[in-house]
Amino acid sequence: MDVERPTIVVGVVLKPHGLRGEVSVQSRSDNPDRWTPGSIVFDEAGTEYRVTAARAHGSRLLVSFEGIGDRTAADGLRGRELLVPESWLPDLPEGEWWPHQLEGCQVVTERGRDLGLLSEVIANPANDLWVAVDGSGKETLVPVLKDLLVEVDVPGRRIVVRDVPGLTAPED
Repeated sequence: MDVERPTIVVGVVLKPHGLRGEVSVQSRSDNPDRWTPGSIVFDEAGTEYRVTAARAHGSRLLVSFEGIGDRTAADGLRGRELLVPESWLPDLPEGEWWPHQLEGCQVVTERGRDLGLLSEVIANPANDLWVAVDGSGKETLVPVLKDLLVEVDVPGRRIVVRDVPGLTAPED
């Protein structure tokens, strides 16, 4: 099947679990319905997988897919990213973004200091952290706080944050 593009990664198959085709999945989705029976995900090649069962197992999920009935078939899924079309995501309220929309945005301070490209969004209990990596590989952790954000221009691929003490080391 040809999956609608663009897609987002909602999980990664880590390894088979047991003998009946179940796989261990690291979920990257906050959607509680993503792994319910009948849900559909795709792999990079566009192969469709229909969830028949899923249950929590520590920090991961154990998922069964239609047509994957034994350990050998499950092992064939090892390492595969599981995707859904971006169009399947619900719309977010104004001022909220999906992490994949922000990755690759240029992060600068309001005074024009370039912190680099946003490479990762780290979910934290208090607030998320954005990781900006500059051309030399230096990482800056930017706490996602309303008072710190000046502008988030997703179409323009640019994020402007306030200059605050401790956010970055003083320039030499």
